[in-house]
Amino acid sequence: MNMSGFLLMLIYATATGVCILLGGLLARIERIRPLWLENELRHSIIAFGGGVLIAAVALVLVPEGTLLVGSAWGSVLFFLVGGILFFLVEWVLGKRHAESPNLLAMLLDYLPETLAMGGMFAAGAASAPFLALLIGLQNLPEGFNAYREMQARPGFKPKRVLWIMAAMVPLGPLVGALGWVYAADNPVFLGAVMLTAAGGILYLIFQDIAPQSRLSRHWAPTLGAVLG
Repeated sequence: MNMSGFLLMLIYATATGVCILLGGLLARIERIRPLWLENELRHSIIAFGGGVLIAAVALVLVPEGTLLVGSAWGSVLFFLVGGILFFLVEWVLGKRHAESPNLLAMLLDYLPETLAMGGMFAAGAASAPFLALLIGLQNLPEGFNAYREMQARPGFKPKRVLWIMAAMVPLGPLVGALGWVYAADNPVFLGAVMLTAAGGILYLIFQDIAPQSRLSRHWAPTLGAVLG
């Protein structure tokens, strides 16, 4: 095992997890005056996160995943499976009245992406640090929005929400280590994970994130998506 490469991967994976907590801490700024600015800012942050997710899908997950799978039809299949799988998870949570779109989006894209990132670092992929950067960039606004979402639910006080987010930080290096150990030696599996995550992310963008980002007669959220 290349210990220096492994430690570098752990640092990147930990940093992506810390971005979740940082997003939650930023969201603790309860009110921004005037109120219209807070409303537009929140929608812009949601849109920015959606834009970064699209960037991860288009620039890393689909091209790298397709290359690893080595089959166009196989790539399409894994991509479709991802969308269907994420739909089923959301549908089950909705039936139990436990839906939390922003938290769900954060976990469902964060974990498979980090698994793929660990495998890419182990395989020496040049785009691995770029994927880590995209994961961190998307975790920051997703952490912001997930904090606001959870804090609005009964029984979720601010400190409890932040502790939950802090508990998510170690998931990054843990899942990244699994990717390093298992995914790197199985390129088809690694590609399948990337494409499945891409399909699921695209489903979540159009099902949950994009509808929340729209704000009538305001242009900032739309530009936030383009910036992302």
